[in-house]
Amino acid sequence: MEPLIKILSASAELFSQYGFKTITMDDIARRAGISKKTLYQHFANKQEVVQESVVWYKNNTTESCARVLKDSENAIEAMVKMLAFFDEMNKRINPMAIFEMQRFFPEAFKTFRDLLVERDVVMIRDNILQGIKEGLYREDINADLLARYRLETSLLILQPNLLVNDRNNLMSVALEIGEHFLYGIMTGKGENLYKKYKIKYLNQASTI
Repeated sequence: MEPLIKILSASAELFSQYGFKTITMDDIARRAGISKKTLYQHFANKQEVVQESVVWYKNNTTESCARVLKDSENAIEAMVKMLAFFDEMNKRINPMAIFEMQRFFPEAFKTFRDLLVERDVVMIRDNILQGIKEGLYREDINADLLARYRLETSLLILQPNLLVNDRNNLMSVALEIGEHFLYGIMTGKGENLYKKYKIKYLNQASTI
C-alpha cells in the first residue's frame, strides 16, 4: 500500500473512532506504520491531513453506497441495505466526531457538507423517485426535500443532542430514525417488503 493511502486510511480510522481534537500527527504516523518524516513529506500539518482524509473517506463511503444501491432488487431493499451498511459504520464512529470537525476544522466540514449535497442527496432522491415508480413510496411526496431531510436527520445524531449518549445508543437511534423516515414515505406494498428485508438485513446487522 502506498504511504499516502496508508496515511489517509489511518487518519480516517483515528478521526472516526476518537474524534478530531485529540489525535496528533504522532498518532497518525504510528497508526499508518510510517515515520513522521514520511508523513510530513505528504502533509505540512494536521489541517491538511484532516482535509484530505475527509475527502478520501467520503469518496470511499459514497462508492460503497452506490454499489449497495446498484445491487438491490428495488428501492426498499436498497434503503434497508443502506441502513444496515451505516449500522456497521456507526459501530466504529465516535458520536462527537462530526461536531469536533465542525468546530475545529470548519473548512473540512464545509467540504464534507458540500459532498453530501453533491452526491448523497442525489442518491437518496433517485432512490425515492425509483420507489415512487415501483409503487413502494407514496406519489405525493417531494423527493428532493425528503432526500435533504434524510441526510440532515442522519447528521443530527452526530451532534450534541438529547438523542445520543454513547456509541451503542448511536446505533439504535440511527436505526430508529431511519425506520421512522421509511414509514413516512412507504405505501402498503412498500411496508410489506420492508418487513421482509428488515428481517433479512437489519436483524442480522444488529447481532453482528
